[in-house]
Amino acid sequence: MDGREQRGLEIAATKKIRRMKNLWFVPSSNNSALYEVRLEGETKPCTCLDFETRQITCKHIHAVTFTLQRETRPDGSVLETRSVRVTYGQNWTAYNAAQTHEKERVTELLRGLCDGIVQPAQKRGRPRLALSDLVFSTTMKVYGLTSGRRAATDIRDCKTKGHIDHVPHYNSIGNALESPALTPILKSLIEESASPLSGVESDFAIDSSGFSTCTFVRWFDHKYGKMHTDRQWLKCHLMIGVKTHVVTSVEITGKEGSDFNQLPPLVESTAKRFDMAEVSADKGYISNKSFEAITAVGATPYIPFKSNTTGEGPELWRKMFHFYQFNRTEFLEKYHKRSNVESTFSMIKAKFGASVRSKKRVAQVNEILCKVLCHNLSVLVHSIYELGLEPTFWAEKTPAQKVDAIW
Repeated sequence: MDGREQRGLEIAATKKIRRMKNLWFVPSSNNSALYEVRLEGETKPCTCLDFETRQITCKHIHAVTFTLQRETRPDGSVLETRSVRVTYGQNWTAYNAAQTHEKERVTELLRGLCDGIVQPAQKRGRPRLALSDLVFSTTMKVYGLTSGRRAATDIRDCKTKGHIDHVPHYNSIGNALESPALTPILKSLIEESASPLSGVESDFAIDSSGFSTCTFVRWFDHKYGKMHTDRQWLKCHLMIGVKTHVVTSVEITGKEGSDFNQLPPLVESTAKRFDMAEVSADKGYISNKSFEAITAVGATPYIPFKSNTTGEGPELWRKMFHFYQFNRTEFLEKYHKRSNVESTFSMIKAKFGASVRSKKRVAQVNEILCKVLCHNLSVLVHSIYELGLEPTFWAEKTPAQKVDAIW
């Protein structure tokens, strides 16, 4: 008995299913919604999203089937439902080692990343802080989920261990977050932090999610004569590897930023370090532009088509549309790797927060990028203990190819 049959059996045993001739009204197992199942001929259509997407027997159809079997069973017995908890294996030895040593390993990895930051030439004026020390301290401040003042103790401890030469003042860390020059540096560090897993990842997924801020916008609605207040938020677009959940490329936009416009640059950036075989995305990314960007790097796009989509269009569009229509089961097995990007957002928000402390837009963008970088470092630590990985950064880069920014 597969998962859908099991859930259908639970619905049949615990919910009230109403019948009107060949039409059955099946309640949802999660909320108060009702789905219509019509048993006519060989097909058993249901109005739920699962059936609409996959065109296979869903749990609501199974529930009706079990109800009919229960009603027509010759000996009059009733099927007994037992809940089965699905669990997934975990290498607890590696997990415990990674968690208990994460912070010290994160500082070591972050130091290795920051060594690739090229220090700008000193001009007139007071001697500057080393840019690598400033980026290191800024990232550790975000990693600790504290303010710049309370992060000072951890940063001093990093200096004691030799990870930085000087401890920046907390105002210097705040000023660094507000600098637009920090944004490309953090993006480069995120991409480089994913490179040690290039031999592990070949399938990727893309999606976006919002991070709330501490700033609000107010406006007066003249039509209804009301004042409205809304919290501002930013949109984070990620490309991730589906095996380890490492972020391979990232882009931050406002809440109005469209998804499919971000796909080409994220795919292009990922392809510089990874051999891409598959890219999974939801319907929000469906476009010829997305297909062309993915196939240009030698990967296969798995993006489901909308219900009103036809097979008319360029050759690539027609090819993927027919594959989606006639190989639905195989297509969905590939497509549902996309759920890993939702897990990645959940990991980032649960561990490093779903909101940002900064008040200025540039600082908010940089703070989100720091969260993503901290997530990648955590993934690398886990890979060290579970996969035996030995991360090295900038190994094949010349000094000119390392992070060089105008500061």
